[in-house]
Amino acid sequence: MREDLEALIAEFQTLDAKKTQVIESSCPPPSPRLNGSLSAHPERDELILFGGEYFNGQKTYLYNDLYVYNIRKNSWAKVEIPNPPPRRCAHQAAVVPTAGGQLWIFGGEFASPNGEQFYHYKDLWVLHLATKTWEQIKSSGGPSGRSGHRMIACKRQLIVFGGFHESARDYIYYNDVYAFNLDSFTWSKLTPSGIGPAPRSGCQMAATPEGSVIIYGGYSKQRVKKDVDRGTLHTDMFLRRAEGAGKEEDKWAWSRLNPSGVKPTPRSGFSVAVGPNNRSLLFGGVHDEEEEESIEGDFFNDIYFYDIVKNRWFPGQLKGPKSEKRKRRRGRQAETEGAGGEEMEEPPLQGPVEIVKEVVAEDGTIMTIKQVISGPGEEKSESEEEEEEEDGALSQQVEPCPRSNAMLAVKHGVLYVYGGMFEVGDRQFTLSDLYSIELHKMEEWKVLVEMDPKAQEWLEESESDEEEDDVEGAEGGEEEEESSEEESEDEGGEEQHPPVQPAEKHADYLARTEQYWVKLARSNMGPDAKEKKVVKVAHAMVKAFYEDSV
Repeated sequence: MREDLEALIAEFQTLDAKKTQVIESSCPPPSPRLNGSLSAHPERDELILFGGEYFNGQKTYLYNDLYVYNIRKNSWAKVEIPNPPPRRCAHQAAVVPTAGGQLWIFGGEFASPNGEQFYHYKDLWVLHLATKTWEQIKSSGGPSGRSGHRMIACKRQLIVFGGFHESARDYIYYNDVYAFNLDSFTWSKLTPSGIGPAPRSGCQMAATPEGSVIIYGGYSKQRVKKDVDRGTLHTDMFLRRAEGAGKEEDKWAWSRLNPSGVKPTPRSGFSVAVGPNNRSLLFGGVHDEEEEESIEGDFFNDIYFYDIVKNRWFPGQLKGPKSEKRKRRRGRQAETEGAGGEEMEEPPLQGPVEIVKEVVAEDGTIMTIKQVISGPGEEKSESEEEEEEEDGALSQQVEPCPRSNAMLAVKHGVLYVYGGMFEVGDRQFTLSDLYSIELHKMEEWKVLVEMDPKAQEWLEESESDEEEDDVEGAEGGEEEEESSEEESEDEGGEEQHPPVQPAEKHADYLARTEQYWVKLARSNMGPDAKEKKVVKVAHAMVKAFYEDSV
């Protein structure tokens, strides 16, 4: 099996070897993907997207293409460079400013088209940004093949921690630490004293101003009996620092951190980046809950900041765009509340609040999304709430939908979130949207690239004979998305739902048409669906149709 994957990788590399010159061309936004890497160019106002994966219900596609996003122009370019790293996902990328900028890539995995076999890389590559050339760095003594690890650049070193390796029969999670010296190009395995983090993948890793390393969270699983695994969402936190007052960098010690503030709720698949003012941040993720024989995921789209200097967590709260209209309605009280500097403020510590959202697929499948945010601010009077409802355009804020395994980068204090995935029932929706938010203001999200998650190819198992393996992968995904969107619109046009009457309120429309929607939900979900779930889906469908119609 391993030989089959190695042969497939070699076949892809043969195709890549035919490219002999650098070709840079303008292009539409990249196709949907997750588990790629998004990195900020150290000298230019650009973001660099590399690799990732996409699953359409039947087949897994891996990428090694390189895209550059121009922040000022809000435009994408595809850069084809000879001899790139093989296709991969769940790798790590780190940027250093040396010689016009270098993008370092380590590890990751390649999957067979059916997603059942995995090959884990242990190779190290550098993209020289100034000359647009890839170079593989061959140095012994590095980490074993893995994916889901973390890598950061810290004081002329690349530090690699954790990850996992999976084969057809078994898997292993790691908690080892390696350092790659960016001057001597040599690997060394670090053996910190003390009790460190348990083996894990997908954790948060950040460097302190002094060169210590912080580890938070992550995921691992253990086999409790034959064919039964138990997953663990880690929520502990550790510091790896130099031992003693001396300057010997090869002597390190682990210690457990007990941060103050409001920690993120337990989750896996979150994405991480380093923000301004010595603050590391965490975005999104998923908390899987096992119910009977199925697993339901609660996806998140919240931000948590960790202040590295103060050893303190706090949730990122959207302050909302400043609005003269709202100020006039609320009077001088709002003006005094809105006063203050541009510094990113820490909100008062209040208990988390859970917001429940529902996403309905075209076939009636429903996914409940729980979003946990920090505690509420001041209580609003009824009149204020009515005023905000009347002015719906002001109160409705744009934000990325909840997701896991997105790609993050921070440039000039602005956070960029690209792609990722969420699930509805048995379906996986892979995203290709791009959002940004100014971290020092935290006023509002901006949509840079929009995507309708419903307009996406999803092939059921019964359609498997229709698709042939294609060595080039899922190219031209944008066209497929557009055509499927057109088809869904055509289908929607055939079915006439009860129209919303002029000035009819949501509650009145629901009461008038509830039986129709329950019947429609039942036909979509089948006779075996529980009545409570059917009604819940019907109500969500009513809400979606009503909001589209008003």
